[in-house]
Amino acid sequence: MEKIASLESVTQFNTERGQETLHPMISVLDQSKSRPVSAQRYISELYLVFLKDLKCEEFKYGRNHYDYQDETLLFIAPGQVFGLSAPEEKMIQPTGWALAFHPDFIRGSSLGKQILNYNFFSYEAHEALHVSPREKQIVLECFQKIREELERSIDKHSKMLIISNIELFLNYCIRFYERQFITRDNLNKDVLAGFEALLHAYFQSDKAQELGLPSVAYCAQSLNLSANYFGDLVKKETGRSAQEYIQGKVIEAAKERIFDTSKSISEIAYELGFKYPQHFTRLFKQLVGVPPLGYRMGANG
Repeated sequence: MEKIASLESVTQFNTERGQETLHPMISVLDQSKSRPVSAQRYISELYLVFLKDLKCEEFKYGRNHYDYQDETLLFIAPGQVFGLSAPEEKMIQPTGWALAFHPDFIRGSSLGKQILNYNFFSYEAHEALHVSPREKQIVLECFQKIREELERSIDKHSKMLIISNIELFLNYCIRFYERQFITRDNLNKDVLAGFEALLHAYFQSDKAQELGLPSVAYCAQSLNLSANYFGDLVKKETGRSAQEYIQGKVIEAAKERIFDTSKSISEIAYELGFKYPQHFTRLFKQLVGVPPLGYRMGANG
Protein backbone atom coordinates (compact mmCIF):
# COMPACT_ATOMS: atom_id res chain seq x y z
CA MET A 1 0.00 0.00 0.00
CA GLU A 2 1.25 3.48 -0.87
CA LYS A 3 2.55 5.42 2.10
CA ILE A 4 1.02 8.87 2.50
CA ALA A 5 2.71 11.30 4.88
CA SER A 6 1.07 14.25 6.59
CA LEU A 7 2.02 17.86 5.79
CA GLU A 8 1.07 19.54 9.04
CA SER A 9 2.81 22.91 9.14
CA VAL A 10 4.46 25.66 7.16
CA THR A 11 7.67 25.02 9.09
CA GLN A 12 7.67 21.38 7.93
CA PHE A 13 7.09 22.49 4.35
CA ASN A 14 10.01 24.94 4.51
CA THR A 15 12.38 22.66 6.41
CA GLU A 16 12.00 19.80 3.94
CA ARG A 17 13.11 22.25 1.22
CA GLY A 18 15.99 23.64 3.27
CA GLN A 19 14.48 27.14 3.43
CA GLU A 20 14.10 29.55 6.32
CA THR A 21 10.74 29.98 8.04
CA LEU A 22 9.96 33.69 8.33
CA HIS A 23 6.48 33.14 9.74
CA PRO A 24 5.10 29.88 11.21
CA MET A 25 1.74 30.22 9.44
CA ILE A 26 2.63 31.38 5.93
CA SER A 27 5.45 31.12 3.42
CA VAL A 28 6.32 32.12 -0.12
CA LEU A 29 9.23 30.15 -1.58
CA ASP A 30 11.35 30.57 -4.66
CA GLN A 31 11.75 26.86 -5.31
CA SER A 32 14.98 27.34 -7.26
CA LYS A 33 16.52 27.97 -3.84
CA SER A 34 15.09 24.77 -2.37
CA ARG A 35 17.16 21.64 -1.92
CA PRO A 36 16.02 18.40 -3.57
CA VAL A 37 13.17 16.60 -1.80
CA SER A 38 12.39 12.90 -1.77
CA ALA A 39 9.47 11.68 -3.84
CA GLN A 40 6.55 11.52 -1.44
CA ARG A 41 2.77 11.73 -1.32
CA TYR A 42 1.18 13.92 1.34
CA ILE A 43 -2.20 14.72 2.78
CA SER A 44 -2.07 18.46 3.33
CA GLU A 45 -3.28 20.43 6.32
CA LEU A 46 -2.30 23.63 4.50
CA TYR A 47 -3.53 25.68 1.59
CA LEU A 48 -0.89 25.33 -1.13
CA VAL A 49 -0.41 27.04 -4.49
CA PHE A 50 2.34 25.90 -6.85
CA LEU A 51 3.49 27.98 -9.80
CA LYS A 52 5.43 25.69 -12.11
CA ASP A 53 7.31 27.18 -15.05
CA LEU A 54 9.39 24.18 -16.13
CA LYS A 55 8.56 20.61 -16.96
CA CYS A 56 9.30 18.51 -13.89
CA GLU A 57 8.67 15.06 -12.53
CA GLU A 58 5.11 13.83 -12.88
CA PHE A 59 3.04 15.30 -10.08
CA LYS A 60 0.12 13.32 -8.71
CA TYR A 61 -2.86 15.14 -7.27
CA GLY A 62 -5.83 13.09 -6.09
CA ARG A 63 -6.41 10.39 -8.71
CA ASN A 64 -4.86 12.32 -11.59
CA HIS A 65 -1.39 13.05 -12.92
CA TYR A 66 -0.04 16.28 -14.32
CA ASP A 67 3.42 16.82 -15.79
CA TYR A 68 3.56 20.62 -16.06
CA GLN A 69 4.28 21.21 -19.72
CA ASP A 70 3.34 24.91 -19.35
CA GLU A 71 3.50 27.70 -16.80
CA THR A 72 0.79 26.49 -14.51
CA LEU A 73 -0.91 27.24 -11.19
CA LEU A 74 -2.14 24.31 -9.14
CA PHE A 75 -4.24 24.82 -6.00
CA ILE A 76 -4.43 22.40 -3.07
CA ALA A 77 -6.78 22.75 -0.09
CA PRO A 78 -6.50 21.14 3.36
CA GLY A 79 -7.54 17.49 3.30
CA GLN A 80 -6.35 16.89 -0.26
CA VAL A 81 -3.67 14.39 -1.25
CA PHE A 82 -0.83 15.48 -3.52
CA GLY A 83 2.76 14.62 -4.22
CA LEU A 84 5.38 13.37 -6.62
CA SER A 85 4.86 10.14 -8.54
CA ALA A 86 8.30 8.53 -8.47
CA PRO A 87 10.21 5.91 -6.44
CA GLU A 88 10.53 7.13 -2.84
CA GLU A 89 14.33 6.92 -2.89
CA LYS A 90 14.45 9.34 -5.83
CA MET A 91 15.28 12.97 -5.08
CA ILE A 92 13.41 15.72 -6.94
CA GLN A 93 14.49 19.34 -7.44
CA PRO A 94 11.47 21.61 -6.84
CA THR A 95 10.94 24.33 -9.45
CA GLY A 96 8.90 27.51 -9.75
CA TRP A 97 7.28 29.14 -6.73
CA ALA A 98 5.11 27.99 -3.85
CA LEU A 99 2.67 29.72 -1.51
CA ALA A 100 1.72 27.85 1.66
CA PHE A 101 -0.50 29.03 4.50
CA HIS A 102 -2.31 27.41 7.40
CA PRO A 103 -6.11 27.80 7.62
CA ASP A 104 -5.71 29.32 11.09
CA PHE A 105 -3.81 32.25 9.56
CA ILE A 106 -6.92 33.50 7.73
CA ARG A 107 -9.49 32.37 10.30
CA GLY A 108 -11.87 35.19 11.25
CA SER A 109 -10.78 37.39 8.32
CA SER A 110 -12.85 38.25 5.25
CA LEU A 111 -10.72 35.77 3.28
CA GLY A 112 -11.34 33.08 5.88
CA LYS A 113 -15.07 33.54 5.41
CA GLN A 114 -14.81 33.49 1.60
CA ILE A 115 -12.07 30.92 0.95
CA LEU A 116 -14.53 28.12 0.10
CA ASN A 117 -15.93 30.29 -2.70
CA TYR A 118 -12.65 29.94 -4.61
CA ASN A 119 -13.79 26.79 -6.37
CA PHE A 120 -10.44 26.14 -8.05
CA PHE A 121 -9.08 24.75 -4.78
CA SER A 122 -11.32 21.76 -5.55
CA TYR A 123 -10.36 21.37 -9.21
CA GLU A 124 -8.47 18.30 -10.39
CA ALA A 125 -4.89 18.44 -11.65
CA HIS A 126 -5.87 18.28 -15.32
CA GLU A 127 -8.05 21.36 -14.71
CA ALA A 128 -5.07 23.45 -13.58
CA LEU A 129 -4.72 27.11 -14.53
CA HIS A 130 -2.32 27.78 -17.42
CA VAL A 131 -1.02 31.34 -17.20
CA SER A 132 0.27 33.69 -19.87
CA PRO A 133 3.60 35.51 -19.37
CA ARG A 134 1.71 38.66 -18.28
CA GLU A 135 -0.45 36.70 -15.87
CA LYS A 136 2.63 35.01 -14.48
CA GLN A 137 4.17 38.41 -13.82
CA ILE A 138 1.08 39.49 -11.87
CA VAL A 139 1.25 36.29 -9.81
CA LEU A 140 4.91 36.89 -9.02
CA GLU A 141 4.19 40.50 -8.04
CA CYS A 142 1.55 39.28 -5.56
CA PHE A 143 3.95 36.65 -4.18
CA GLN A 144 6.70 39.25 -3.88
CA LYS A 145 4.43 41.61 -1.91
CA ILE A 146 3.71 38.81 0.55
CA ARG A 147 7.39 37.93 0.74
CA GLU A 148 8.35 41.56 1.41
CA GLU A 149 5.91 41.72 4.33
CA LEU A 150 7.37 38.51 5.76
CA GLU A 151 10.93 39.84 5.50
CA ARG A 152 10.22 43.10 7.31
CA SER A 153 9.67 43.37 11.07
CA ILE A 154 6.21 42.07 11.99
CA ASP A 155 3.87 44.79 13.24
CA LYS A 156 0.11 45.19 13.79
CA HIS A 157 -0.46 45.78 10.06
CA SER A 158 1.48 42.77 8.77
CA LYS A 159 -1.23 40.13 8.94
CA MET A 160 -3.88 42.35 7.37
CA LEU A 161 -1.58 43.31 4.48
CA ILE A 162 -0.49 39.71 3.86
CA ILE A 163 -4.08 38.45 3.84
CA SER A 164 -5.08 41.29 1.51
CA ASN A 165 -2.37 40.26 -0.94
CA ILE A 166 -3.43 36.60 -0.81
CA GLU A 167 -7.00 37.71 -1.51
CA LEU A 168 -5.81 39.95 -4.38
CA PHE A 169 -3.88 37.02 -5.86
CA LEU A 170 -6.89 34.67 -5.63
CA ASN A 171 -9.17 37.29 -7.20
CA TYR A 172 -6.74 37.62 -10.11
CA CYS A 173 -6.92 33.82 -10.46
CA ILE A 174 -10.70 34.06 -10.85
CA ARG A 175 -10.10 36.45 -13.76
CA PHE A 176 -7.43 34.18 -15.25
CA TYR A 177 -9.68 31.14 -15.05
CA GLU A 178 -12.48 33.06 -16.76
CA ARG A 179 -10.02 33.89 -19.54
CA GLN A 180 -9.07 30.22 -19.75
CA PHE A 181 -12.73 29.21 -20.09
CA ILE A 182 -13.01 31.65 -23.01
CA THR A 183 -9.77 30.65 -24.76
CA ARG A 184 -10.68 26.98 -24.46
CA ASP A 185 -14.11 27.54 -25.94
CA ASN A 186 -13.88 24.60 -28.35
CA LEU A 187 -13.00 22.21 -25.55
CA ASN A 188 -15.83 23.63 -23.45
CA LYS A 189 -18.31 23.05 -26.25
CA ASP A 190 -17.13 19.45 -26.42
CA VAL A 191 -17.90 19.12 -22.71
CA LEU A 192 -21.36 20.62 -23.20
CA ALA A 193 -22.03 18.28 -26.12
CA GLY A 194 -20.98 15.38 -23.91
CA PHE A 195 -23.24 16.71 -21.14
CA GLU A 196 -26.20 16.85 -23.54
CA ALA A 197 -25.53 13.33 -24.79
CA LEU A 198 -25.13 12.03 -21.24
CA LEU A 199 -28.48 13.46 -20.13
CA HIS A 200 -30.26 12.25 -23.27
CA ALA A 201 -28.95 8.72 -22.77
CA TYR A 202 -29.78 8.85 -19.06
CA PHE A 203 -33.46 9.57 -19.65
CA GLN A 204 -33.69 7.17 -22.58
CA SER A 205 -32.47 4.33 -20.35
CA ASP A 206 -33.69 2.96 -17.01
CA LYS A 207 -31.03 4.84 -15.05
CA ALA A 208 -33.42 7.50 -13.78
CA GLN A 209 -35.66 4.83 -12.24
CA GLU A 210 -32.65 2.97 -10.83
CA LEU A 211 -30.50 5.87 -9.64
CA GLY A 212 -32.91 8.81 -9.37
CA LEU A 213 -32.38 12.23 -10.87
CA PRO A 214 -28.87 12.80 -12.28
CA SER A 215 -26.76 14.89 -9.91
CA VAL A 216 -24.12 17.44 -10.86
CA ALA A 217 -21.50 15.19 -9.24
CA TYR A 218 -22.64 12.19 -11.31
CA CYS A 219 -22.47 14.16 -14.56
CA ALA A 220 -19.08 15.66 -13.73
CA GLN A 221 -17.61 12.28 -12.84
CA SER A 222 -19.01 10.74 -16.03
CA LEU A 223 -17.23 13.49 -18.00
CA ASN A 224 -13.98 13.07 -16.00
CA LEU A 225 -14.22 16.52 -14.42
CA SER A 226 -14.39 17.76 -10.84
CA ALA A 227 -17.86 18.91 -9.78
CA ASN A 228 -16.69 22.49 -9.15
CA TYR A 229 -14.84 22.87 -12.46
CA PHE A 230 -17.76 21.32 -14.33
CA GLY A 231 -20.23 23.64 -12.59
CA ASP A 232 -18.12 26.71 -13.31
CA LEU A 233 -17.69 25.71 -16.97
CA VAL A 234 -21.44 25.17 -17.49
CA LYS A 235 -22.20 28.50 -15.81
CA LYS A 236 -19.72 30.37 -18.02
CA GLU A 237 -20.99 28.73 -21.22
CA THR A 238 -24.76 28.75 -20.61
CA GLY A 239 -25.44 31.37 -17.95
CA ARG A 240 -27.16 28.67 -15.91
CA SER A 241 -25.88 26.52 -13.10
CA ALA A 242 -25.32 22.85 -13.87
CA GLN A 243 -28.25 22.01 -11.58
CA GLU A 244 -30.53 24.40 -13.45
CA TYR A 245 -29.36 22.91 -16.75
CA ILE A 246 -30.18 19.39 -15.54
CA GLN A 247 -33.60 20.54 -14.34
CA GLY A 248 -34.28 22.04 -17.76
CA LYS A 249 -33.47 18.70 -19.41
CA VAL A 250 -35.71 16.89 -16.92
CA ILE A 251 -38.60 19.14 -17.89
CA GLU A 252 -37.90 18.64 -21.62
CA ALA A 253 -38.08 14.87 -21.09
CA ALA A 254 -41.23 15.32 -19.01
CA LYS A 255 -42.99 17.33 -21.72
CA GLU A 256 -42.45 14.53 -24.23
CA ARG A 257 -43.90 11.92 -21.85
CA ILE A 258 -46.86 13.99 -20.71
CA PHE A 259 -48.42 13.56 -24.17
CA ASP A 260 -48.70 9.82 -23.44
CA THR A 261 -52.11 9.85 -21.72
CA SER A 262 -51.84 6.15 -20.89
CA LYS A 263 -49.45 7.12 -18.09
CA SER A 264 -50.39 9.03 -14.96
CA ILE A 265 -48.42 12.07 -13.85
CA SER A 266 -47.12 10.00 -10.92
CA GLU A 267 -45.84 7.27 -13.26
CA ILE A 268 -44.00 9.86 -15.34
CA ALA A 269 -42.50 11.36 -12.20
CA TYR A 270 -41.15 7.98 -11.08
CA GLU A 271 -39.79 7.24 -14.58
CA LEU A 272 -37.84 10.50 -14.50
CA GLY A 273 -36.25 9.67 -11.14
CA PHE A 274 -38.41 11.62 -8.70
CA LYS A 275 -39.02 9.89 -5.38
CA TYR A 276 -42.17 11.87 -4.79
CA PRO A 277 -44.60 12.97 -7.55
CA GLN A 278 -45.35 16.22 -5.73
CA HIS A 279 -41.71 17.26 -6.12
CA PHE A 280 -42.01 16.74 -9.87
CA THR A 281 -45.25 18.73 -9.98
CA ARG A 282 -43.67 21.59 -8.02
CA LEU A 283 -40.59 21.78 -10.29
CA PHE A 284 -42.67 21.53 -13.47
CA LYS A 285 -44.97 24.34 -12.39
CA GLN A 286 -41.99 26.46 -11.30
CA LEU A 287 -40.28 26.15 -14.69
CA VAL A 288 -43.25 25.89 -17.07
CA GLY A 289 -45.84 28.03 -15.30
CA VAL A 290 -48.56 25.38 -15.10
CA PRO A 291 -48.68 21.98 -13.35
CA PRO A 292 -48.11 18.82 -15.45
CA LEU A 293 -51.78 17.91 -15.62
CA GLY A 294 -52.69 21.43 -16.73
CA TYR A 295 -49.99 21.26 -19.43
CA ARG A 296 -51.39 17.95 -20.66
CA MET A 297 -54.93 19.25 -20.78
CA GLY A 298 -53.85 22.42 -22.57
CA ALA A 299 -51.84 20.45 -25.12
CA ASN A 300 -54.74 18.12 -25.78
CA GLY A 301 -57.30 20.92 -25.78
